[in-house]
Amino acid sequence: MHRFARPTAIGLAGFCSFLNLYAPQPLLPMIRDRFGADAVSAGHMISATTLAVALIAPFTGVVADHLGRKRVIATAMFALIVPTLMVAFSDSLGAMVFWRFVQGLLLPPIFVVTVAYIGDELPMDQATTMAGIYTSACCFGGFFGRFMSGLLAAQFGLRGAFIGLAVLSLIAAIGFTALLPRETRFVPSGGILPSLRHMRDHLLNPRLTAIFAVGFGVLFSFVGTFNYIAFYLAGPPFGLSAAAIGTIFVVWLIGVVTTPATGFFVRRIGRRALVLIGMVFWAAGLLVTLSSNLALIVAGLALAAGCGFFCQAASTAYVAVSAERARSSAVGLYVTFYYLGGSVGAVLPGYAWNRFGWPGCVAVLVAMVGIMGVMVARFWRESHRLSGKPGLAD
Repeated sequence: MHRFARPTAIGLAGFCSFLNLYAPQPLLPMIRDRFGADAVSAGHMISATTLAVALIAPFTGVVADHLGRKRVIATAMFALIVPTLMVAFSDSLGAMVFWRFVQGLLLPPIFVVTVAYIGDELPMDQATTMAGIYTSACCFGGFFGRFMSGLLAAQFGLRGAFIGLAVLSLIAAIGFTALLPRETRFVPSGGILPSLRHMRDHLLNPRLTAIFAVGFGVLFSFVGTFNYIAFYLAGPPFGLSAAAIGTIFVVWLIGVVTTPATGFFVRRIGRRALVLIGMVFWAAGLLVTLSSNLALIVAGLALAAGCGFFCQAASTAYVAVSAERARSSAVGLYVTFYYLGGSVGAVLPGYAWNRFGWPGCVAVLVAMVGIMGVMVARFWRESHRLSGKPGLAD
């Protein structure tokens, strides 16, 4: 049992953080109707959380570098239960959004520090395997949170959905704390000022800023797609319930399959080519969702999600190999831009939705994928050292 303790604990950490992050998406039509709000206002249930993640993520590692890994992760996992319950018992949309923001402040100490724990405590071969377990758990948590919130809301209402999420979070926190071995290789770092200097240097690096911009666009597109497809499918001619909409998020599980395969395709065709091809098919998947056939819409969502996961995995890895020093702060900045993109993606397509419906949202999302493609084509000029393939000049 002991050899399964650490993988199980790591999996619970990834599951718990992404269980809560996007769980309200299938509930947005219910939230809109309950409070008499519009789609943009309901979308703040997602944008508030991703904004909080973006604000706190760069500094999470600095705190954990002083206090230790397991202590920070476990404390955040237990603390996360409080705002989740407060969302359940909120009687206004503003209160729900506030507590969702508090949730977002507690998520980076879970998923950012878990990655640091893996890198610190395990040799390279084992760390790669553990990172795969962690990524798969994150993808499953992202699906399960949406799936369960939809089912619970259909049976017990909005309050029951968030209480259920709090109970699942408590179980995960207890399991994590009981199973994860304390860190043995932890060494306190030099503090926040060196980290801030490294962040400044990263922002002045054109290649890195282009990667950050792609990260912004990736979550912008993910959140914009899955927020407003819920409104589209809840309305005529589909009229799907929250439970049915939650079930459609099974397409998120495609990330469990595609993410581990990213390295293989990068070695075969190069990172830049993979991402550009992925973006072409990503845009195609979005266009397919304009169909009035539900099966085709689900297929389009699956294609868009799969290509998005390829782009996300390739971008994250590219940060690490592009940063010449202070790679952890470079990854922290990437996380910040990524979740800022999610905050904007939860709101901006909503204005297109209010005026033009789902076709307006698709137009905004395809435009964002196109902008990302231009950034990749212009700035992702990989050297042999970065790509592992000849013929790509800096």
